[in-house]
Amino acid sequence: MRLFVAVRPPERVLDHLDLALAAVRGGPAGAASALRWTARENWHLTCAFYGDVPDGLVPALEAGLDAAAAGRSPWTMRLRGAGVFAHRTLWVGASGDLDAHLDLVEAVVDLGEAVGTREDRRERHRPHLTVGRVRPGAGPPRRRPSRPTAGGPDGRGRRDPRGEGGRGDVAAEAVRALAVYEGPAWTVEEVLLVQSRPGEGRGGGPLYTDVRAARLDGPA
Repeated sequence: MRLFVAVRPPERVLDHLDLALAAVRGGPAGAASALRWTARENWHLTCAFYGDVPDGLVPALEAGLDAAAAGRSPWTMRLRGAGVFAHRTLWVGASGDLDAHLDLVEAVVDLGEAVGTREDRRERHRPHLTVGRVRPGAGPPRRRPSRPTAGGPDGRGRRDPRGEGGRGDVAAEAVRALAVYEGPAWTVEEVLLVQSRPGEGRGGGPLYTDVRAARLDGPA
């Protein structure tokens, strides 16, 4: 089965983010049609991705996750700001006790390598929650000369940031709208081993099912 480890914010935190995204989805930039929004039930912070794991290795991952969580103290996080990867993937960032979070990330990445799953080579130093992806053909603008607009300081006009045809980088526009976003704080009290079944979720996205929840049982 296809597995990863994640931290999932509580419902009240997701409610707050949902309200913030509602304004972006219906914004004048047309983000509602240019971005494919991820399903709310799939929102999470990925800690480690193990890929397709043979059934025989799953018990070792479960036991290792329990061990990684045991004695570890809960920590505080909040969703904050936004960014985009490769002009395509729109994410909301996280702040708080990042040292504690990244220490857990390192532990579960090492767990996968020790058990024998595929190596997780992605950089995990920037916790984030993916909220959308640009639909094919929706951006970013092509790198070619764009028409000038009036008002340049040298009298020759300025480049139109929308590029030819007037179409902008919709992911960057959404990032600007979410740049000052800050959600409520929450306490991370468990980490999850999650199964992903691509194409079986809402709108043709992945279906995520929790396989194991490991409690952080150290002193608060």
